[in-house]
Amino acid sequence: MPAVDKLLLEEALHDSPQTRSLLSVFEEDAGTLTEYTNQLLQAMQRVYGAQNEMCLATHQLSKHLLAYENQNFALGKGDEQVISSLQNFAKTVEELNILHAQLAEQLAEAMVFPMIQFREKDLTEVSTLKDMFVLTSNEHDIAMAKYSRLPKRRENEKLKAEVVAEVASARKRQHQASLQYYCALNALQYRKRVAVMQPMLGYTQGQIAFFKKGMEMFSKRLDSFLSSVSNTIKSIQDQMDTDTEAMRLSQQEQLSLNESVYIPDYDVASPVINRNLLQKAGYLNIRNKTGLVSTSWDRLYFFTQGGNLMCQPRGAVAGGLVLDLDNCSVMAVDCEDRRYCFQISNPSGKPSVILQAESKKEYEEWICAINNISRQIYLTDNPEAVAIRLNQTAVQAVTPVASFEKKCESAQPNSQTANPDLEYTNATVQHQEPSDSVDSLILIEPGTPIQFDIVLPAAEFLDQHRPGDGRRTNPFGENEDNSKSDEEDSLLNQMFLVRFLGSMAVKSDSSKEVIYEAMRQVLAARAIHNIFKMTESHLLVTSKDLRLIDPQTQVTKISFELKDVTQFAEHQENKRLIGFVVRTPALIENEDDTLSAYIFESNTEGEKICYTISIGKEIIEAKKDPEALAELKKSIPLNNDGKFILLTDTSDNNKENGNCEDSESEA
Repeated sequence: MPAVDKLLLEEALHDSPQTRSLLSVFEEDAGTLTEYTNQLLQAMQRVYGAQNEMCLATHQLSKHLLAYENQNFALGKGDEQVISSLQNFAKTVEELNILHAQLAEQLAEAMVFPMIQFREKDLTEVSTLKDMFVLTSNEHDIAMAKYSRLPKRRENEKLKAEVVAEVASARKRQHQASLQYYCALNALQYRKRVAVMQPMLGYTQGQIAFFKKGMEMFSKRLDSFLSSVSNTIKSIQDQMDTDTEAMRLSQQEQLSLNESVYIPDYDVASPVINRNLLQKAGYLNIRNKTGLVSTSWDRLYFFTQGGNLMCQPRGAVAGGLVLDLDNCSVMAVDCEDRRYCFQISNPSGKPSVILQAESKKEYEEWICAINNISRQIYLTDNPEAVAIRLNQTAVQAVTPVASFEKKCESAQPNSQTANPDLEYTNATVQHQEPSDSVDSLILIEPGTPIQFDIVLPAAEFLDQHRPGDGRRTNPFGENEDNSKSDEEDSLLNQMFLVRFLGSMAVKSDSSKEVIYEAMRQVLAARAIHNIFKMTESHLLVTSKDLRLIDPQTQVTKISFELKDVTQFAEHQENKRLIGFVVRTPALIENEDDTLSAYIFESNTEGEKICYTISIGKEIIEAKKDPEALAELKKSIPLNNDGKFILLTDTSDNNKENGNCEDSESEA
C-alpha cells in the first residue's frame, strides 16, 4: 500500500501558514470523504432495502403459490399436477426466502452498519474537533491582540500578568485542540480506506454465502480474491494500530513541553539573539492606515525569500510580496506606544512598513536579518561566514575618526590634549564590511569606524559666550571677528536645515561612488545598533567654507574650507541624503592626506545643497580672475547686499523647522 500522508504534530504549536495550508488540504479531503460517504451509504441502504423487499416478495410469492389450490375457479378446481408443482415451487421459494432473509441480515451487519458507524463516529468526531480547533484559534488570536496592545511606557504589571496568563492558557488550549484534530485527521487517512473496503467485503461475502447455499458455483472463483481483501484490511488495521500508538506517545511528548513555550517574551531579560540570520519567518503585527488619522494592526505571517519580504495570511496557499529588501534601511521606532516596533524603508520611494514583533528576541533578530539581507550578503559565495564576520566587527567599539583628531591637533599643536574642543559621543561603533566586492574595499577600508554625532563641549560653549570684548580662537583656528568679517564679505551665504547621520574615513575621492558607499554603510550601522535619533543643525554654505551650527546656541560645531571639499553628491534615489568628502592635509611630512566622508539628511532636496556648494567653488575659482567673477555675477541674480540669490524657499523652511531638535530620520 502507498504511504499515508500525515500532519506533523510538532508543527501544531507554531501554527504556521504552511501548516494551515496543509491542514486545509486534509480538511478538504475530509469534506470530500464525508460527501462521498453519504452518497455511498445511500446506495448501500438502497441495496439493503431491495434485499428486504426481495424477502417480502419471495414470501408473498410462496403464499400465493400455496393459495392456488384454494382458488374457486369458475371452470373447475384446477389440475392437481399443477397444484403439486406449485406447492414444490412454493417450498423452494420459501427456502430461498430464508436465504434472502439471512443475506439481508448479513448485509445490515457487514455492509450498512460499518458505514453508518464510520459516518457517525469518525466523521462526526473530525467535525467536532474542527469546531474546537477553530474556537481555540479564535480565542488565541483575541488573547494575542490584547497582549499586543499592552502599553510600553506605562506598564501595569498586574494587567500584564493577567494578559500573559490569558495568552498562555489560550495557546495551550489551541495546542491541545490542534494535536487532537491533527491525530484525528491522520487516523482518518487509514480509516477511510477501511471504511470503503470493509462494507464491500461484507456485501460480497454475504452474496457468496447466499449463492453457496443456493448453488456451489461462485465460491472457487472468489475465495482467493476475498482472502486477499481480508488480508489487506488486516494489514491496514495493524498499521493503523501501530501509528495510533506512535501518535499517542508523540502527543504525550508534545504536551510535556515546558510551560515557557506558551508564554510570549519569556526570556526578555537575557534573550539569546542570532545576529547572523540570512532568512527569518514568524508572525508579526503590521500597521495599516484605515483613514486620515486612524490605523489598524493585523497579525500576519511574514518570511524572507531571497531579497524579498513576503507575507502569507492564514489559509493562503502561497505568500505575496511586501517589500524588496535590497538596499533598504531598517530601524527601531516608537509607534502608538507599542513595544518592539521597527520600520523598513525602501530607497525606491515606496511607503515604509512598520511592524511589531512578539518578543525582544524576535524584534532583534528581525532587524539583524533584514539588515543582513539589505546588504545582499545572501548573494556571496559563503553568506553565513560573511554575516558572522561582519557582525563580529560591528559590535566592537573603536576610537573616533582619525580626520577629526588630526583636525583638532592641527588647531592646538603644542597642547598635550589634542582634541578637547570637540567631544564625540560614545555611539561610535566598529564599521561593518558591507560585502566582498572589490569596489567597496578600494573606496573604504574594512573595519573603518563610524562617528554618529558631534557634540560641542561645555568649555567651548562658555568660551563663545564669555562677556567682554576678549578675542578667542576656536578649535579650527578661526578668529571670531574675522569670522564675522568673512561672513559679511562672502558673496554666498546660504543656510540649510540638516541632520548629521555619520562620518567615516575613506580611501579615495576620485568619484562620487565613495559617497554612495559611505551613505549605505552609515545607514546600515545605524540600523544594526538601533540608532535612529539625531540632532538638527544648520549647514551654512559660504563662498569660503562650510559650517555646521547649533540652531539653539548659534555655536559653530565644525567647519571646513570649501577648497578642501573634493567631492559632494546627493543620494541617487533618496534625494534628501547628501554627503561630501573633505581632504585634511597631513600634519607630518611624507604622510598622506586624510579623507573623510560626512553624511547628512536635509529637509530639502540634496540637489539644492550640492548646487550651492558648486556655486561656492565656482566663486573661489572666479575670484582668481576678475573678468570671470564679473561674468558669474551677471549669470546669477544678487540681493541688495550683493550676495547671490540661489534659493527662495530655504529660509522659510528653516524658520518653520528651526525649533525642531531631536527629530527622527526618514533615511
